[in-house]
Amino acid sequence: MKKWLKGTAAVLLSTTLLFGCSNSSQSSLDQDISEAETSKNLIILIGDGMGPAQVTLTRLYAQKYFDQDMLTLDEILVGTNSTFAGDSTYKDESGVVTDSAASATAFGTGFKTYNGAISVTNEEVARPIASVIEAAEAAGKATGLISTARITHATPAAYATHVRQRSMENAIAAQYVTSGVDVLLGGGERHFVATEEEAKFGKTKREDGLNVIELFQEKGYEVVTSSDELEKAKGEKLLGLFNDSHIAYNLDREDTQVPSLAEQLSKAIEVLEREDDGFVIMVEGGRIDHAGHANDIHSVVQETLEFDEAVKVALEYAKQDGETSVMVTADHETGGLTIGSRNVYDTYFDIFKKVTASSEIIGKELEEAEDRDDVRKIVEKYTGINDLTEEEVSLILDGKEWDGTESSYGREGGFNAVISKRALIGWTGHGHTGVDVSVYAYGPVARYLTGHTDNTDFALAGAKVIGVDLEQVTKELQSKYLYPSFMITQDEKVVFPGQSLAKALGVKIEINEQNATAVIEGQKYEGVKDHSGIYFPLEVFEAATGKDLTWDALSERIVIE
Repeated sequence: MKKWLKGTAAVLLSTTLLFGCSNSSQSSLDQDISEAETSKNLIILIGDGMGPAQVTLTRLYAQKYFDQDMLTLDEILVGTNSTFAGDSTYKDESGVVTDSAASATAFGTGFKTYNGAISVTNEEVARPIASVIEAAEAAGKATGLISTARITHATPAAYATHVRQRSMENAIAAQYVTSGVDVLLGGGERHFVATEEEAKFGKTKREDGLNVIELFQEKGYEVVTSSDELEKAKGEKLLGLFNDSHIAYNLDREDTQVPSLAEQLSKAIEVLEREDDGFVIMVEGGRIDHAGHANDIHSVVQETLEFDEAVKVALEYAKQDGETSVMVTADHETGGLTIGSRNVYDTYFDIFKKVTASSEIIGKELEEAEDRDDVRKIVEKYTGINDLTEEEVSLILDGKEWDGTESSYGREGGFNAVISKRALIGWTGHGHTGVDVSVYAYGPVARYLTGHTDNTDFALAGAKVIGVDLEQVTKELQSKYLYPSFMITQDEKVVFPGQSLAKALGVKIEINEQNATAVIEGQKYEGVKDHSGIYFPLEVFEAATGKDLTWDALSERIVIE
């Protein structure tokens, strides 16, 4: 019971940041600490989708093929995290199974929100919640974000940006410019360039004509796009973009100029440790999750091995430095991985070890296969398997799972189903699961994460050990920004929910429900009636508050002047 109360206390503490609730809990997070129990630096590592089974499978693989008894992770195992989110604002979901956005918000800020939200509250007019990275920035520390996914993806985004929906990656890229984060390394160039001619990797997702890379350069960032450029970089601020979308899977990087996660972290530390006040950095192994979604066994293992190498870099630095805490967890488990399946007490590692590319690459070739012979040739090319059964060929060609249902991954899914069955690896599906995940820690922060905790404890422990004020920075953010739901009228005017936005701004508006109007200081304003309420343009709220309010369409937020 005591450990559950500790996790609950974290939720209550995060609520206090917003609503001023008192909290009398005496969890270890509430207690004063001595200088010897603090750290100047904090390295946070997140294995996206890395459940306990993913770690176990990777360890077994390392033992079998590398004569390695344990992973670096195993040396610092301290407990487990619960991962549940808040109930959904947009869907009929309870939050028992989280997505990466809600989970990253929880372990980055200490606050529970809905699936899809990036560090904003679960309200019609959402408010921003400060992360450990933002609090560190405010305290004068250097900061960094690294991911093998797009750097605009949910996990890194939750540490330095605020949007109602994680899909707003163009807005996330633009918000990074003013975030103050000193080092940003990952994929996702397509959200930073305005045209494909400007793109090193030839693609863009922007239609607003905004070249975000140029905005970074104007602020003194050195921009790198390859491992050679990263190694040679001398700048005090770095933006590294190594692919248009996610960084290629480890299995697919031969003869490429993509730096490993460990190399990216080493360089980031070299840059950030120049700050006398210390640094905080978050490092994400983002593609463990993607491999889990696809049920790609070998990529799961290879991505987890790469992540473990980054943990090794962090741990070695912390041991040498003596002023650094390291904390590691996962946002959730992905795929429902099991080691052994169909009542057979074994797993055949040699089956998937021989797979020489990710299923993402293999699947693209399989989609072009014209007949059964093509399927056999492609599978043999990448796996050495030359004895596919007729049933296995049909599964791949038809894009089916073993139960006969259509795979959401098409022929790639059919291929992974065949490999998994042969290897005696089981999966419950292609989505996330709600199981607890492991927590690993080194240094003073470990005392706060021992046993079972909630993912909100993760953020609060990090803030505690480096002495930053999440509450104060949250108050500052909330005095500047609001993230409301809104409507766009037929004449393309943006309107906002009357009562909810007025309440969030601390004013009362008298609304005539019958004719959808409001009168403020003798002036009548027309509203737009919807099944959910009455919406008004921003000038209504300016008149009611006497404040200058600006609608930032890119970030879908109101800026309070």
